[in-house]
Amino acid sequence: MIPRVSTDAADIIGRFADSLETAPRRLAIEAGQGRRHIGWFCTYTPLELIHAAGFTPVRLGGMGAAVEQADLLTPTFLCPFLRQAVARALEGGYDFLWGLVQGYTCDAACGAAAVWEENFPGRLFHSLPLPYNDSPASREFCRAAMGELLDKLIAAGGVYSDEHLEESLGLYGRLRRLLDGLQNPRARLENGLDASEVLAITNAVYTLPPENAVALLEELLPLPPAPGPKKDGGVPVLVSGSVIEDGLVLDLLEDCGGTVAADDLCSGSRGLYPLDGEGEAPMDRLVDRLMKRAPCPARCRAEDRAAYLAGLIEASGARGAVFILQKFCTPHLADLPALTAALKGMGLPSLLIELEETGLSEGQLRTRFESFFEMLGGR
Repeated sequence: MIPRVSTDAADIIGRFADSLETAPRRLAIEAGQGRRHIGWFCTYTPLELIHAAGFTPVRLGGMGAAVEQADLLTPTFLCPFLRQAVARALEGGYDFLWGLVQGYTCDAACGAAAVWEENFPGRLFHSLPLPYNDSPASREFCRAAMGELLDKLIAAGGVYSDEHLEESLGLYGRLRRLLDGLQNPRARLENGLDASEVLAITNAVYTLPPENAVALLEELLPLPPAPGPKKDGGVPVLVSGSVIEDGLVLDLLEDCGGTVAADDLCSGSRGLYPLDGEGEAPMDRLVDRLMKRAPCPARCRAEDRAAYLAGLIEASGARGAVFILQKFCTPHLADLPALTAALKGMGLPSLLIELEETGLSEGQLRTRFESFFEMLGGR
Protein backbone atom coordinates (compact mmCIF):
# COMPACT_ATOMS: atom_id res chain seq x y z
CA MET A 1 0.00 0.00 0.00
CA ILE A 2 1.32 3.46 -0.95
CA PRO A 3 -0.18 6.17 1.33
CA ARG A 4 -1.77 9.08 -0.49
CA VAL A 5 -3.14 12.34 0.88
CA SER A 6 -6.93 12.32 1.29
CA THR A 7 -9.53 14.76 2.56
CA ASP A 8 -12.20 12.11 2.93
CA ALA A 9 -12.36 10.08 6.15
CA ALA A 10 -14.60 7.49 4.48
CA ASP A 11 -11.90 6.92 1.85
CA ILE A 12 -9.24 6.20 4.46
CA ILE A 13 -11.57 3.95 6.49
CA GLY A 14 -12.29 2.09 3.26
CA ARG A 15 -8.58 1.71 2.56
CA PHE A 16 -8.07 0.15 5.99
CA ALA A 17 -10.99 -2.20 5.35
CA ASP A 18 -9.57 -3.18 1.96
CA SER A 19 -6.15 -3.79 3.55
CA LEU A 20 -7.70 -6.19 6.04
CA GLU A 21 -9.83 -8.00 3.47
CA THR A 22 -6.99 -8.44 0.99
CA ALA A 23 -4.27 -9.08 3.60
CA PRO A 24 -3.31 -12.66 2.58
CA ARG A 25 -2.88 -11.77 -1.09
CA ARG A 26 -1.21 -8.43 -0.38
CA LEU A 27 1.24 -9.94 2.11
CA ALA A 28 2.12 -12.71 -0.33
CA ILE A 29 2.89 -10.08 -2.99
CA GLU A 30 5.04 -8.15 -0.49
CA ALA A 31 6.94 -11.33 0.35
CA GLY A 32 7.58 -11.90 -3.33
CA GLN A 33 9.05 -8.39 -3.49
CA GLY A 34 11.49 -9.18 -0.68
CA ARG A 35 9.64 -8.09 2.50
CA ARG A 36 10.17 -10.59 5.32
CA HIS A 37 7.12 -11.10 7.56
CA ILE A 38 7.19 -12.53 11.08
CA GLY A 39 3.82 -13.70 12.40
CA TRP A 40 2.60 -13.12 15.96
CA PHE A 41 -0.54 -13.80 18.04
CA CYS A 42 -0.08 -12.06 21.38
CA THR A 43 0.35 -8.35 22.19
CA TYR A 44 3.27 -9.24 24.48
CA THR A 45 5.36 -9.97 21.38
CA PRO A 46 8.16 -7.33 21.17
CA LEU A 47 7.25 -5.92 17.75
CA GLU A 48 9.91 -3.22 17.98
CA LEU A 49 12.72 -5.77 18.28
CA ILE A 50 11.44 -7.78 15.32
CA HIS A 51 11.13 -4.62 13.24
CA ALA A 52 14.56 -3.36 14.31
CA ALA A 53 16.10 -6.57 12.95
CA GLY A 54 14.65 -5.90 9.50
CA PHE A 55 11.41 -7.91 9.61
CA THR A 56 7.76 -6.80 9.42
CA PRO A 57 5.57 -8.14 12.27
CA VAL A 58 2.12 -9.32 11.13
CA ARG A 59 -0.64 -10.30 13.51
CA LEU A 60 -2.19 -13.64 12.58
CA GLY A 61 -5.87 -14.44 12.69
CA GLY A 62 -8.50 -16.78 11.34
CA MET A 63 -10.43 -14.31 9.18
CA GLY A 64 -13.39 -16.72 8.94
CA ALA A 65 -11.45 -19.82 7.84
CA ALA A 66 -13.35 -23.11 7.86
CA VAL A 67 -12.32 -24.46 11.23
CA GLU A 68 -12.93 -28.13 10.37
CA GLN A 69 -9.55 -28.28 8.66
CA ALA A 70 -7.87 -27.49 11.97
CA ASP A 71 -9.26 -30.74 13.46
CA LEU A 72 -6.26 -32.45 11.90
CA LEU A 73 -3.80 -30.59 14.11
CA THR A 74 -5.65 -29.07 17.08
CA PRO A 75 -8.10 -30.26 19.75
CA THR A 76 -11.69 -29.05 19.45
CA PHE A 77 -11.49 -27.34 22.85
CA LEU A 78 -8.88 -24.84 21.62
CA CYS A 79 -10.21 -21.30 21.25
CA PRO A 80 -11.86 -20.59 17.86
CA PHE A 81 -9.46 -17.73 17.06
CA LEU A 82 -6.40 -19.99 17.19
CA ARG A 83 -8.13 -22.92 15.46
CA GLN A 84 -9.16 -20.65 12.60
CA ALA A 85 -5.61 -19.29 12.35
CA VAL A 86 -4.31 -22.85 11.99
CA ALA A 87 -7.03 -23.56 9.42
CA ARG A 88 -5.99 -20.45 7.48
CA ALA A 89 -2.40 -21.72 7.47
CA LEU A 90 -3.56 -25.12 6.20
CA GLU A 91 -5.24 -23.30 3.30
CA GLY A 92 -1.89 -21.74 2.43
CA GLY A 93 -2.95 -18.32 3.67
CA TYR A 94 0.27 -17.85 5.65
CA ASP A 95 2.80 -19.34 3.27
CA PHE A 96 4.36 -15.88 2.97
CA LEU A 97 5.67 -15.96 6.56
CA TRP A 98 9.40 -15.94 7.25
CA GLY A 99 8.63 -17.32 10.70
CA LEU A 100 6.60 -16.88 13.89
CA VAL A 101 7.35 -15.40 17.32
CA GLN A 102 4.96 -15.98 20.22
CA GLY A 103 5.20 -14.34 23.61
CA TYR A 104 4.68 -17.12 26.15
CA THR A 105 1.25 -16.25 27.53
CA CYS A 106 -1.64 -18.69 27.29
CA ASP A 107 -0.92 -22.38 26.77
CA ALA A 108 -3.22 -22.50 23.73
CA ALA A 109 -1.26 -19.84 21.82
CA CYS A 110 2.04 -21.51 22.68
CA GLY A 111 0.60 -24.84 21.54
CA ALA A 112 -0.49 -23.25 18.27
CA ALA A 113 3.04 -21.92 17.80
CA ALA A 114 4.39 -25.45 18.30
CA VAL A 115 1.92 -26.77 15.71
CA TRP A 116 3.17 -24.07 13.36
CA GLU A 117 6.79 -25.09 13.77
CA GLU A 118 6.04 -28.75 13.08
CA ASN A 119 3.72 -28.28 10.10
CA PHE A 120 4.32 -25.03 8.22
CA PRO A 121 7.34 -23.65 6.39
CA GLY A 122 9.45 -20.93 7.93
CA ARG A 123 12.96 -20.02 8.95
CA LEU A 124 12.32 -18.87 12.53
CA PHE A 125 10.06 -20.17 15.26
CA HIS A 126 10.43 -18.86 18.77
CA SER A 127 8.37 -18.89 21.98
CA LEU A 128 9.45 -15.95 24.12
CA PRO A 129 9.43 -16.56 27.90
CA LEU A 130 8.19 -13.61 29.95
CA PRO A 131 8.40 -13.04 33.72
CA TYR A 132 5.21 -12.58 35.71
CA ASN A 133 6.47 -10.12 38.32
CA ASP A 134 8.32 -6.83 37.96
CA SER A 135 11.57 -6.95 39.92
CA PRO A 136 15.27 -6.33 39.16
CA ALA A 137 15.79 -10.07 38.67
CA SER A 138 12.72 -10.29 36.41
CA ARG A 139 14.02 -7.45 34.28
CA GLU A 140 17.37 -9.18 33.87
CA PHE A 141 15.52 -12.34 32.85
CA CYS A 142 13.45 -10.34 30.34
CA ARG A 143 16.57 -8.71 28.92
CA ALA A 144 18.18 -12.14 28.48
CA ALA A 145 15.02 -13.38 26.75
CA MET A 146 15.18 -10.42 24.36
CA GLY A 147 18.82 -11.29 23.65
CA GLU A 148 17.93 -14.90 22.85
CA LEU A 149 15.21 -13.76 20.43
CA LEU A 150 17.57 -11.26 18.84
CA ASP A 151 20.19 -13.96 18.27
CA LYS A 152 17.57 -16.05 16.43
CA LEU A 153 16.44 -13.06 14.35
CA ILE A 154 20.02 -12.39 13.27
CA ALA A 155 20.61 -16.08 12.52
CA ALA A 156 17.46 -16.01 10.34
CA GLY A 157 18.90 -13.20 8.23
CA GLY A 158 18.18 -10.13 10.32
CA VAL A 159 20.44 -7.10 10.67
CA TYR A 160 20.27 -5.25 13.99
CA SER A 161 21.74 -2.21 15.69
CA ASP A 162 20.75 -0.13 18.71
CA GLU A 163 20.09 2.73 16.29
CA HIS A 164 17.59 0.53 14.45
CA LEU A 165 15.87 -0.30 17.74
CA GLU A 166 15.77 3.40 18.63
CA GLU A 167 13.99 4.12 15.35
CA SER A 168 11.57 1.22 15.79
CA LEU A 169 10.69 2.30 19.35
CA GLY A 170 9.89 5.77 18.03
CA LEU A 171 7.80 4.41 15.16
CA TYR A 172 5.74 2.03 17.30
CA GLY A 173 5.36 4.72 19.97
CA ARG A 174 3.80 6.97 17.34
CA LEU A 175 1.57 4.11 16.22
CA ARG A 176 0.34 3.45 19.76
CA ARG A 177 -0.39 7.14 20.32
CA LEU A 178 -2.43 7.30 17.13
CA LEU A 179 -4.37 4.15 18.04
CA ASP A 180 -4.91 5.54 21.54
CA GLY A 181 -6.41 8.66 19.98
CA LEU A 182 -8.57 6.57 17.68
CA GLN A 183 -9.81 4.18 20.38
CA ASN A 184 -10.49 6.86 22.97
CA PRO A 185 -14.33 6.87 23.15
CA ARG A 186 -14.65 10.65 23.10
CA ALA A 187 -12.30 10.96 20.13
CA ARG A 188 -14.06 8.06 18.40
CA LEU A 189 -17.43 9.82 18.66
CA GLU A 190 -15.91 13.12 17.50
CA ASN A 191 -14.54 11.27 14.45
CA GLY A 192 -17.96 9.75 13.83
CA LEU A 193 -16.62 6.19 14.05
CA ASP A 194 -18.55 3.16 15.19
CA ALA A 195 -16.81 0.78 17.58
CA SER A 196 -16.75 -1.87 14.84
CA GLU A 197 -14.98 0.55 12.47
CA VAL A 198 -12.32 1.22 15.08
CA LEU A 199 -11.91 -2.55 15.55
CA ALA A 200 -11.50 -3.09 11.80
CA ILE A 201 -8.94 -0.28 11.55
CA THR A 202 -6.98 -1.67 14.51
CA ASN A 203 -6.99 -5.19 13.08
CA ALA A 204 -5.86 -3.82 9.71
CA VAL A 205 -3.04 -1.79 11.28
CA TYR A 206 -1.28 -4.94 12.45
CA THR A 207 -1.26 -6.43 8.95
CA LEU A 208 0.48 -3.34 7.51
CA PRO A 209 4.08 -2.17 7.63
CA PRO A 210 4.05 0.17 10.66
CA GLU A 211 5.25 3.16 8.66
CA ASN A 212 2.26 2.78 6.30
CA ALA A 213 -0.16 2.37 9.20
CA VAL A 214 1.20 5.52 10.86
CA ALA A 215 0.84 7.50 7.62
CA LEU A 216 -2.79 6.44 7.17
CA LEU A 217 -3.73 7.15 10.78
CA GLU A 218 -2.09 10.56 10.62
CA GLU A 219 -4.27 11.30 7.59
CA LEU A 220 -7.45 10.01 9.25
CA LEU A 221 -7.46 11.57 12.70
CA PRO A 222 -7.53 15.29 11.72
CA LEU A 223 -10.32 14.81 9.15
CA PRO A 224 -13.99 15.70 9.75
CA PRO A 225 -16.34 12.73 10.25
CA ALA A 226 -17.48 10.81 7.21
CA PRO A 227 -20.98 11.87 6.15
CA GLY A 228 -23.98 9.70 6.88
CA PRO A 229 -26.08 8.63 9.88
CA LYS A 230 -24.28 7.56 13.01
CA LYS A 231 -25.55 5.66 16.02
CA ASP A 232 -26.82 7.68 18.96
CA GLY A 233 -24.87 7.44 22.19
CA GLY A 234 -26.18 4.65 24.39
CA VAL A 235 -25.60 3.25 27.86
CA PRO A 236 -21.83 3.40 28.50
CA VAL A 237 -20.21 0.03 29.23
CA LEU A 238 -16.75 -1.42 29.59
CA VAL A 239 -15.99 -4.13 27.00
CA SER A 240 -13.38 -6.62 28.16
CA GLY A 241 -12.09 -9.85 26.74
CA SER A 242 -9.93 -11.57 24.19
CA VAL A 243 -9.54 -11.19 20.44
CA ILE A 244 -12.46 -10.01 18.31
CA GLU A 245 -12.16 -10.28 14.53
CA ASP A 246 -15.82 -9.81 13.54
CA GLY A 247 -17.18 -6.36 14.38
CA LEU A 248 -20.79 -7.55 14.21
CA VAL A 249 -20.86 -8.14 17.95
CA LEU A 250 -19.96 -4.48 18.58
CA ASP A 251 -22.52 -3.29 16.01
CA LEU A 252 -25.19 -5.26 17.84
CA LEU A 253 -24.07 -3.82 21.17
CA GLU A 254 -24.52 -0.29 19.82
CA ASP A 255 -27.74 -1.10 17.94
CA CYS A 256 -29.31 -2.44 21.11
CA GLY A 257 -28.66 0.64 23.21
CA GLY A 258 -25.06 0.47 24.42
CA THR A 259 -21.84 2.33 23.68
CA VAL A 260 -18.24 1.28 24.34
CA ALA A 261 -17.02 3.72 26.98
CA ALA A 262 -13.76 1.83 27.66
CA ASP A 263 -12.16 -1.36 26.45
CA ASP A 264 -9.86 -4.04 27.79
CA LEU A 265 -9.53 -6.21 24.68
CA CYS A 266 -6.61 -8.13 23.19
CA SER A 267 -7.65 -6.59 19.86
CA GLY A 268 -8.26 -3.18 21.43
CA SER A 269 -6.47 -1.06 23.98
CA ARG A 270 -4.78 -3.68 26.13
CA GLY A 271 -1.64 -3.80 24.01
CA LEU A 272 -1.21 -0.01 23.92
CA TYR A 273 -0.25 0.85 27.48
CA PRO A 274 2.13 2.13 28.56
CA LEU A 275 2.66 4.02 25.32
CA ASP A 276 6.44 4.05 25.85
CA GLY A 277 8.99 2.60 28.21
CA GLU A 278 11.53 4.49 30.31
CA GLY A 279 15.31 4.14 30.41
CA GLU A 280 18.50 5.45 28.87
CA ALA A 281 19.24 2.71 26.35
CA PRO A 282 16.67 1.52 23.78
CA MET A 283 16.70 -2.04 25.16
CA ASP A 284 16.01 -0.62 28.64
CA ARG A 285 12.91 1.12 27.30
CA LEU A 286 11.70 -1.99 25.49
CA VAL A 287 12.04 -4.12 28.64
CA ASP A 288 10.47 -1.42 30.83
CA ARG A 289 7.35 -1.19 28.65
CA LEU A 290 6.91 -4.97 28.56
CA MET A 291 7.24 -5.20 32.35
CA LYS A 292 4.66 -2.44 32.91
CA ARG A 293 2.07 -3.76 30.47
CA ALA A 294 -1.66 -3.45 31.20
CA PRO A 295 -2.68 -6.64 33.03
CA CYS A 296 -3.51 -9.66 30.88
CA PRO A 297 -5.31 -12.66 32.44
CA ALA A 298 -2.51 -14.95 31.27
CA ARG A 299 0.12 -12.84 33.06
CA CYS A 300 -1.39 -11.62 36.34
CA ARG A 301 -3.73 -12.38 39.23
CA ALA A 302 -7.47 -11.84 38.90
CA GLU A 303 -7.50 -9.32 41.76
CA ASP A 304 -4.98 -7.15 39.88
CA ARG A 305 -7.20 -7.18 36.83
CA ALA A 306 -10.24 -6.38 38.96
CA ALA A 307 -8.51 -3.25 40.26
CA TYR A 308 -7.48 -2.27 36.73
CA LEU A 309 -11.01 -2.69 35.36
CA ALA A 310 -12.43 -0.73 38.28
CA GLY A 311 -10.14 2.15 37.32
CA LEU A 312 -11.31 2.00 33.69
CA ILE A 313 -14.93 2.01 34.81
CA GLU A 314 -14.45 4.93 37.16
CA ALA A 315 -12.61 6.99 34.54
CA SER A 316 -15.09 6.25 31.75
CA GLY A 317 -18.38 6.41 33.64
CA ALA A 318 -19.34 2.91 32.48
CA ARG A 319 -22.53 1.56 34.06
CA GLY A 320 -21.75 -2.09 33.48
CA ALA A 321 -19.39 -4.50 31.74
CA VAL A 322 -19.70 -6.78 28.73
CA PHE A 323 -17.18 -9.64 28.62
CA ILE A 324 -16.66 -10.84 25.04
CA LEU A 325 -14.52 -13.98 25.12
CA GLN A 326 -13.38 -16.60 22.68
CA LYS A 327 -15.01 -19.89 23.67
CA PHE A 328 -12.61 -22.06 25.70
CA CYS A 329 -10.35 -19.07 26.50
CA THR A 330 -9.18 -20.49 29.82
CA PRO A 331 -7.28 -17.45 31.23
CA HIS A 332 -10.21 -15.09 30.69
CA LEU A 333 -12.80 -17.59 31.91
CA ALA A 334 -10.75 -18.35 35.03
CA ASP A 335 -10.74 -14.64 35.93
CA LEU A 336 -14.44 -14.17 35.32
CA PRO A 337 -15.85 -15.16 38.76
CA ALA A 338 -13.51 -12.76 40.58
CA LEU A 339 -14.17 -9.95 38.10
CA THR A 340 -17.95 -10.27 38.17
CA ALA A 341 -17.89 -10.44 41.98
CA ALA A 342 -15.80 -7.25 42.11
CA LEU A 343 -18.21 -5.52 39.73
CA LYS A 344 -21.19 -6.68 41.76
CA GLY A 345 -19.57 -5.16 44.84
CA MET A 346 -19.49 -1.86 42.93
CA GLY A 347 -23.16 -2.21 42.08
CA LEU A 348 -22.42 -2.91 38.41
CA PRO A 349 -23.96 -5.77 36.40
CA SER A 350 -22.10 -7.69 33.71
CA LEU A 351 -22.88 -9.80 30.66
CA LEU A 352 -20.85 -12.68 29.18
CA ILE A 353 -20.71 -13.26 25.42
CA GLU A 354 -18.74 -16.26 24.10
CA LEU A 355 -17.61 -16.27 20.47
CA GLU A 356 -18.19 -19.62 18.76
CA GLU A 357 -16.44 -21.27 15.84
CA THR A 358 -19.67 -21.25 13.85
CA GLY A 359 -20.04 -17.48 14.07
CA LEU A 360 -22.47 -15.20 15.85
CA SER A 361 -26.16 -15.92 16.40
CA GLU A 362 -27.45 -12.43 15.66
CA GLY A 363 -30.99 -12.96 16.93
CA GLN A 364 -29.86 -14.49 20.23
CA LEU A 365 -27.24 -11.80 20.79
CA ARG A 366 -29.71 -9.03 20.05
CA THR A 367 -32.13 -10.39 22.63
CA ARG A 368 -29.43 -10.64 25.29
CA PHE A 369 -28.07 -7.15 24.60
CA GLU A 370 -31.54 -5.59 24.61
CA SER A 371 -32.38 -7.19 27.96
CA PHE A 372 -29.06 -6.10 29.45
CA PHE A 373 -29.32 -2.47 28.38
CA GLU A 374 -32.97 -2.29 29.40
CA MET A 375 -31.87 -3.42 32.86
CA LEU A 376 -29.28 -0.64 32.84
CA GLY A 377 -31.95 1.93 32.08
CA GLY A 378 -31.43 2.26 28.33
CA ARG A 379 -34.06 2.21 25.64
